[in-house]
Amino acid sequence: MGDRAQARTARARGRAVTVIDWDDVGVQLDAAGCAVIPGLLDARQCARFISAYDEPQRFRSRVVMERHGFGRGEYQYFGYPLPEPLAALRASLYPPLARIANRWQAALGLDTRFPPAHADFLEKCHAAGQLRPTPLLLRYRAGDYNCLHQDLYGEQVFPLQVAVLLSRPGEDFDGGEFVLTEQRPRMQSRAEVVSLHQGDAVVFVVNQRPVQGTRGVYGVAMRHGVSRVRQGLRHTLGIIFHDAT
Repeated sequence: MGDRAQARTARARGRAVTVIDWDDVGVQLDAAGCAVIPGLLDARQCARFISAYDEPQRFRSRVVMERHGFGRGEYQYFGYPLPEPLAALRASLYPPLARIANRWQAALGLDTRFPPAHADFLEKCHAAGQLRPTPLLLRYRAGDYNCLHQDLYGEQVFPLQVAVLLSRPGEDFDGGEFVLTEQRPRMQSRAEVVSLHQGDAVVFVVNQRPVQGTRGVYGVAMRHGVSRVRQGLRHTLGIIFHDAT
């Protein structure tokens, strides 16, 4: 894609983010710790990200999950500078999510607040020694899965992240459901399975979210993963807003 085409795509994507019902996203996040944004990317955009997986010059590192006990499958972290469509998407998703994150910080009685612009938050990450970009592409084949985990990466942590399903469930792959678990104090864990179509995004909790209890608001920890892919090939775009040490 040429520079002008990339710029047009980035502007269009920024406009698309502004028409999302962010109040509804906040309601979903408050209720379950996750929210679905239908059709964040179209089929052509999904195909472009999938094809990028086989262009190693775009990435700073590749991780084979089985070698580290993370599950089975692999993923690659993009290097800076990010591809323009991805950089634009990351920057445009951040401000409305920062408003939700700051509301949660206040509810939990935490002093930290997130700046309204993503560039300013990245400055805080870089000042803390978190210099490596974290957006990534994940690839799962038949039998692959991702163990439950949290993407923390350092002292600076933005409490929400986004995953976009790039492949077509029921056509490109079967299985491979996105899964969240909520570890409630002195209670059994609660699981949430999120159904997605190609191009749908799920916004979800990185670490913990506020929950109203009988004695006030308290934080519950959440983890996420992907169930076993039964057949086919599944690709996902992950957008994490803090950088890594």
